[in-house]
Amino acid sequence: MRHDTEVTRARRLCLVLGDQLDADAPLLGDLDPARDVVVMIETAAEARHVWSHRQRIALCLAAMRHFADALVAAGFAVHYVELADDCPDLAAGLAAAIARYRPDEVVLTEAGEWRVEAALRQACSDHGVGLRLLPDTHFHITREEFATFAAGRKRLRMEDFYRAQRRRFGVLMDGDQPAGGRWNFDADNREPLPRDGPGTLPRPPAFPPDATTAEVLAEVAERFANHPGELDGFDWPVTADDAALALERFIDDRLAGFGRHQDAMWRGEPFLWHSLLSPALNLKLLDPRRAIAAAEQAWRDGRAPLAAVEGFIRQVLGWREYMRGVYWLHMPGYAGLNHFGHRRDLPAWFWTGDTDMACLHHAIADTLRHGYAHHIQRLMVIGNFAVLAELEPRQVCDWFLAVYVDAIEWVELPNTAGMALFADGGIVGSKPYVASGRYIQRMGNYCGECRYRVDRRSGDDACPYNRLYWRFLARHRDTLGDNPRMRQVLANLDRWSADEVAAIMDSAAAFLATLTRDAR
Repeated sequence: MRHDTEVTRARRLCLVLGDQLDADAPLLGDLDPARDVVVMIETAAEARHVWSHRQRIALCLAAMRHFADALVAAGFAVHYVELADDCPDLAAGLAAAIARYRPDEVVLTEAGEWRVEAALRQACSDHGVGLRLLPDTHFHITREEFATFAAGRKRLRMEDFYRAQRRRFGVLMDGDQPAGGRWNFDADNREPLPRDGPGTLPRPPAFPPDATTAEVLAEVAERFANHPGELDGFDWPVTADDAALALERFIDDRLAGFGRHQDAMWRGEPFLWHSLLSPALNLKLLDPRRAIAAAEQAWRDGRAPLAAVEGFIRQVLGWREYMRGVYWLHMPGYAGLNHFGHRRDLPAWFWTGDTDMACLHHAIADTLRHGYAHHIQRLMVIGNFAVLAELEPRQVCDWFLAVYVDAIEWVELPNTAGMALFADGGIVGSKPYVASGRYIQRMGNYCGECRYRVDRRSGDDACPYNRLYWRFLARHRDTLGDNPRMRQVLANLDRWSADEVAAIMDSAAAFLATLTRDAR
């Protein structure tokens, strides 16, 4: 056990989960080290709930251990269960702590996953102790406030929510009007890179492993040797000080270049100008208010263009809070939604990157190497393929949860099932985010080294995205035709002969047959 305490009978057990590493959380506000015990639990069950990337496991454990050490140094009484203690799961670890300390109550900040919160509620009930759930003040609004915002609306769109957030919190506002006269500069932030690429890029700060992180990396390498992903080059912030430096360097070095090419992709450049702050934000090492304020100040000081700053703030104040609201509004049923009824198994090469589709190879290889891919790689390469290939949403969602270091279910599930897969039938997105290979060609340089032809829609050498895209539209034409955002592209089908459409369908079916053979 990493830390233990001499307290024998506790007034409170304050359970801190691995994604709740917020030193300013109300949970820690009025604790008495003589009577209150902070409990933190490592368990292999959480790493194996999905087949987690080893960097995802290592990041969580390293951040937890640094946080616990800081709590002890600050005088808190801490009961810390390590992997080596072989705790079966979080509920069992909590039950053991309840039995040992016989607390009057257990206090917990709202969890980031419905499954975890339900299990901990049950553990407290089973052992006859009350559970007091505190709101997660890391977020700007509570679950209940989001539910109130959503109530009675015919549509629950992020843009409406985002504008309300901007007004409420006075972010990027000039009086009662949005800064620059526009709420959204997304149209300015979709440019591809020049033909010769991004040029010299400012590099993110490095966070080489200290002794604690090195210890974690060695333990993860041994205990989770069969899990996907590389550990070499682990370089994520694991403390609040690290996260503060990561934010400072992003604002100073990369924010100004973030907006214009934020949707672009380039071989060998997985980070470009992206912030890389989502892991620190989602572990609560970094307060989103601090990130938003720093970005806005950079614009007001003339150090970054408004389009870049608005795009970043929209992701943090708008999209991130909206995802959490949607998750808790619709769980637990949301996890089982499958609007299109897709049933195909996830191909085995999702875990290796060994596919001859260059865009997927690079996006997955980057993911396995770093535990990271940016939003367009996730949405328009991997997610797009998953929809077009009719992969079963639950398997795809579990994969996204497993392989990205910033993945906590409250943010991963609605992003994947809702935005990427349209499995929720339109709760999150106004249309399926599907595209042919032409989009991927326009936004990056993957296609130049691919064996498939992006200028063809059928045949063995035709880009699979093209074949599957037109097959998807043809199969779902009746339902998609009612969507005004889909009408123009559906009109293309009317211009093609029956023979050409049949050739596309046959070619797509032949490709899908190879996925069936490759299923894990």
